[in-house]
Amino acid sequence: MTSTVPRADAQELPTAGFERLAQAVDEAARAVAELEPSARQAAQSLREAIEAAHRVALTTIVRRLRADGTGRELLFELVDDPLVRMIFSLHGIIRADPAARARTVLDGVRPGLASHGGDVELDHVQDGVAYVRLSGACNGCSMSSVTMRTMVEQALVGQVAEITAVEVLPSQPGPTLIPLDALRRGGDTHPASHDAGWVRALRVEDVPDGRITAVRLTTATGGAQDVIVVRIDSQMTAYTDQCAHQGLPLGEALLDTAAATLTCPWHGFRYDALSGECISAPGVALEQLPLRVDGSDVWIRAGR
Repeated sequence: MTSTVPRADAQELPTAGFERLAQAVDEAARAVAELEPSARQAAQSLREAIEAAHRVALTTIVRRLRADGTGRELLFELVDDPLVRMIFSLHGIIRADPAARARTVLDGVRPGLASHGGDVELDHVQDGVAYVRLSGACNGCSMSSVTMRTMVEQALVGQVAEITAVEVLPSQPGPTLIPLDALRRGGDTHPASHDAGWVRALRVEDVPDGRITAVRLTTATGGAQDVIVVRIDSQMTAYTDQCAHQGLPLGEALLDTAAATLTCPWHGFRYDALSGECISAPGVALEQLPLRVDGSDVWIRAGR
């Protein structure tokens, strides 16, 4: 059986809204799936070639815009457009952010947890697993605790496609800032040999004062974690390389050393550079990671 790919109105689509454009794409995809094998393969090859060309062109445009002050502001606005964001995500120009969607889902179940005396916080998402920390009644061993955990798992797995499982992490104290001249353990130059999760990230000399340094950590399990290290005078702080707003990377964020603030390069969210607390939206914060200095080495405890 042969099928003819429907042609959308050439005058309609350029001014069509997001939903109509998405519908046109779906219609064309369904029609291509019904073509004869040779015709379907030719259509798929054409699509892949066009997408590859678009990816290169869009990446070039984004790089040029981010390199220019005025262009950067325009890029901030463009990313908020749903169609532009969809295309950027499709081509890998901005990262998909299941963690941001997971936090939104947890906000929805939090009132239910609170009614049972409990609460939940997302720690991170890795390889399809959401790692959460429960508090209050949720952190006990009663039937209420089991019910709360089930509620969290059903919400995350049911509403975030990338999440297939949920694991509950033990409660732990929050990380603290470590000055460069602090925390020298007698005779201990290998903290990772004593504490699980610590990774030798880089050397002190590779972390310039007044700068944001991006680094990719390789964890003990072989996983990868993108991190930024902020250094102001004698203090260093490490964060997961994701803005708390939409999870976009912070490697090119603006660091104001005088005010000790960090501003997201995508949407302008401002944070306290040394604590990670969000100034633009109180109650929100960057994911801070424990950091320590041993001799000339900077160690970070990976959170994934």
